Amino acid sequence: MRLFSILIALCVAAVLYLVVMQRDVLLSFAGGGTEPEAPVAEAEEAPRTVEEDGTGAGEARVVSVMAIDSVAREVDSAVVTRGRTEAARQVIVRAETSGQVISEPLRKGAFVEAGQMLCEIDPGTRETQVAQAEAQLASARASLPEAQARVAEARAALEEAQINNRAASQLSEGGFASETRVASTRAAVSSAEAALEAAQSGVEGAKSQVQTAEAAVAAAQKEIERLTITAPFSGLLESDSAELGVLLQAGSDCATILQLDPIKLVGFIPETEVGRVETGAQAGARLATGEEVTGQVTFLSRSADSSTRTFRVEVQVPNPDLAIRDGQTVEIAISAEGANAHLLPQSALTLDDDGALGVRWVDEENKARFAPVSVLRDTVDGIWVTGLPEEARVITRGQEYVVEGVPVKVTLEELTQ
Repeated sequence: MRLFSILIALCVAAVLYLVVMQRDVLLSFAGGGTEPEAPVAEAEEAPRTVEEDGTGAGEARVVSVMAIDSVAREVDSAVVTRGRTEAARQVIVRAETSGQVISEPLRKGAFVEAGQMLCEIDPGTRETQVAQAEAQLASARASLPEAQARVAEARAALEEAQINNRAASQLSEGGFASETRVASTRAAVSSAEAALEAAQSGVEGAKSQVQTAEAAVAAAQKEIERLTITAPFSGLLESDSAELGVLLQAGSDCATILQLDPIKLVGFIPETEVGRVETGAQAGARLATGEEVTGQVTFLSRSADSSTRTFRVEVQVPNPDLAIRDGQTVEIAISAEGANAHLLPQSALTLDDDGALGVRWVDEENKARFAPVSVLRDTVDGIWVTGLPEEARVITRGQEYVVEGVPVKVTLEELTQ
């Protein structure tokens, strides 16, 4: 039994050897001794030829394609981007002091003028503080003349002491006054000088008290002004103003105001297109509602967004009826220098062996050529591209089956626009 298993294993090994290592010999034996066929030529050995005609000349194989005759036209190569509408200004008006609201609230959606009252806070004891500060100011101002009078008195006493000192010194030189008298007059001069300095310090102190009192009055009056919160500019209330009886703290919200006239259209331009946009350029836009508006570029960022590598652009548009709202989706077209371009169907685009985007066209000798193109604009009728001759026969069907220099048989079709 063991010998039989070994024989079967040897037979299987022999068969596998013939199938794997001697496949050509086995196929030749099975086919009656015919020679194996030659390997098929590589696909790259193009172009293939047809049978020779009566003249003995070979002709390259011709590929049938469909094409259109296109003529370049000048188009406005506008820079198109999608963005949103944005209020010209949006401010949350907050309280600068604390207190209870004593005014009726204004409801959201109401239009307010610049300087109009939004919230009024209960003054409490603030008016008393103003009166107290004003009284302290009056007292400080009243003490100032008294201090100035003491300075004048001290200056007069100093002059008298100096006169007495000079007289005593002269009498002492003639022997008519004692040294004690001279020393006494000198001491009187020093005392008068000290009294003058003290009086002048008193004047400075009185002036400082006046300034301190004036600052206290200004602070108290400013606190009174903060009780009335007004609109910084004309606009719409996006939220209700603070409700009657609400206690506001410093920094609490009173109301939110939007300025929608004019309104901004905000988009983001890729770095490949930013060089074609200039401040002051005219721009048109279409809202999601279908409404079309026009405006002017007022801002173009000099710094790219770190994540998207795009540049912010703002277009200012008049909005006198406030029909355009903040945050609507908008498609923006910014005018740029025109260019000659061809309108082609998107199906005409293809890639070459290096991955460059372009189209295949037919030259005067009916041979296929490849031209790299740049897309200017994508529309519902097709795409506008540059990079082709002024007049070109562009292959629209079959371009994937031809390479550079292959002869083609062209069937023309009409371009639907």
